[in-house]
Amino acid sequence: MPKTRRFLTSLSVQVLSALALGLVVGMIAQRWGLPGGAETADFIQSIGQLWLNALRMTIIPLVFSLLVTGVASIADAAKAGRMAMKAVAWFAVLIAFSVCYSVAVSYGLLTLWPVDAAGAKLLLAAAPDGAQVGAGAPFGEFLKTIAPSNPIKAAAEDAILGIVVFAVFFGFAASRLPERLRLPLTTFFEAVGETMIIIVRWVLVAAPIGVFALSLGVGLTAGASAAGVLLHYVVVISLSCIGIGLLFYPLVMVFGRVSLGRFARAAAPAQVVAFSTQSSLASLPVMVERAVDMLGVKRATAGLVLPLAVAVFRITSPVANLGVALYCAHLFGIQPGAGQLIAAMLTAALISVGTVGLPGQVSFFASIAPICIAMGVPLEMLPLLLAVEVIPDIFRTLGNVTADLAVTRMVQGQDDVPAQS
Repeated sequence: MPKTRRFLTSLSVQVLSALALGLVVGMIAQRWGLPGGAETADFIQSIGQLWLNALRMTIIPLVFSLLVTGVASIADAAKAGRMAMKAVAWFAVLIAFSVCYSVAVSYGLLTLWPVDAAGAKLLLAAAPDGAQVGAGAPFGEFLKTIAPSNPIKAAAEDAILGIVVFAVFFGFAASRLPERLRLPLTTFFEAVGETMIIIVRWVLVAAPIGVFALSLGVGLTAGASAAGVLLHYVVVISLSCIGIGLLFYPLVMVFGRVSLGRFARAAAPAQVVAFSTQSSLASLPVMVERAVDMLGVKRATAGLVLPLAVAVFRITSPVANLGVALYCAHLFGIQPGAGQLIAAMLTAALISVGTVGLPGQVSFFASIAPICIAMGVPLEMLPLLLAVEVIPDIFRTLGNVTADLAVTRMVQGQDDVPAQS
């Protein structure tokens, strides 16, 4: 694990450097021209598109296999007892709340602080030639797509919501099988998911080249204004993650009956670890200690709920992932219809279950691309946003750790409420 983390950290630096270099080279070429002119520019952008297509080919099998194994694991956890079932119920309610929160905050921030006119140039640079984005389908047509009549055809046509819903039902049905049938089936899909992750990691090795190629095209068209749009994106997504984390302070006061000061002091050490490591798992030992010593949570409860929360519950995933998709829609000038928006919200909620625990660079595409597809948003912006994801990822982890501690106190309920101070 440390070796993988060092690799991903190094890759983040390389991708960010490639983004900056591509923008600078593109801005210079915008002023002085490229050797070979338009043919050279088209060739470079084709390299970027090839790299993006290599990532896209993993989306359907990766998402389906992760959802099947993720849903099956949640169903198994819920069978473990009343406390586990109560935790899973809290997770479901809070994930649903976070999806609604994300839509409200994303639209609110983008209304108060919209992307300036340079965003249109960024759109033109990133969009493939001839990309078409259709208007939102009638709501009745959307309802028909929830259950795909032919899952294979739905996968071929990128009907992502139907695939997600089918995977969820498949996972729950698999959890009801006898053990001798269930284990081989879930092991198969676990192997498929791990195989796709290996392919994604191979493709990500070439991420500096792909991001450089795509960002050079952006620099050619948008010039220095592209950097301003990326900074705007980082601030908007980071604010969304900060906001959901802060909301858990009043929530734990009401449902966990813990004072604001006590919860803040209990959460601070775990938040420091989360900030420095960008890992909820690395923060787990500190979270268990603080939950027991500072929040009055029974050790048995903390030992069950916190690992379960780290394993299957990340509150900032639907917030940030849906926020990224809505930000891309805003850049492309897309106004999702009611059906598209609901499809994106359902996809964001369900996808958050399957992609928990994946490395940031892998989960970025696995989580966000299906939401974009459900909403009819082109994926060409995602590689550029991946390059600056390292900053929002810090606030994702902070929000997750804060929520994990809060929900553990809330699952404990009113028993053994700690003395207020």
